[in-house]
Amino acid sequence: MFKMHEIREIIKLVDQSTIQEFELESEGTKVSIKKTGAAVQAAPVVYAQPAQAPAAVAAPVVEAAPVTAAQAAPAPVAVEKPAASAAAVDEASLLQVVSPMVGTFYRASEPGKPAYVQVGDQVTPSKVVCIVEAMKLFNEIEAEVSGEIVKVLVEDGQLVEYGQPLFLVKP
Repeated sequence: MFKMHEIREIIKLVDQSTIQEFELESEGTKVSIKKTGAAVQAAPVVYAQPAQAPAAVAAPVVEAAPVTAAQAAPAPVAVEKPAASAAAVDEASLLQVVSPMVGTFYRASEPGKPAYVQVGDQVTPSKVVCIVEAMKLFNEIEAEVSGEIVKVLVEDGQLVEYGQPLFLVKP
């Protein structure tokens, strides 16, 4: 299974090249990237599905629609106004772990299992902090930053949007 940062890197490389179509299969997962039309070349279309034997029944295809500049902006976050300016400075100095996709947010790998991270836990860029389920695919989300989790912004089982902040991290 590919990690999100690996898929993002592949998309960047294909986008910056003259390649119009790219396919990669590894460990039973297949990723196919196709650039469409001259006006949309900066936004490749990505298809990912588990690789199958020729006689197997076709699995549903996950399609990530091209992202426009308006969609790429992070979703606004409802934040209470801090009582003092020191609190505002603290909030501004925090890093965000954002959702790389639309889906359902889960703090643990299974119901009844402990959450990947709690408030106060230390994270590194490769530390898995949650799962976002999209079209029956469970995608492990990594912190991509180093620091201490200070706030969980999303409830378990809640739908999340692309770019929506999930955690606040103190560097």
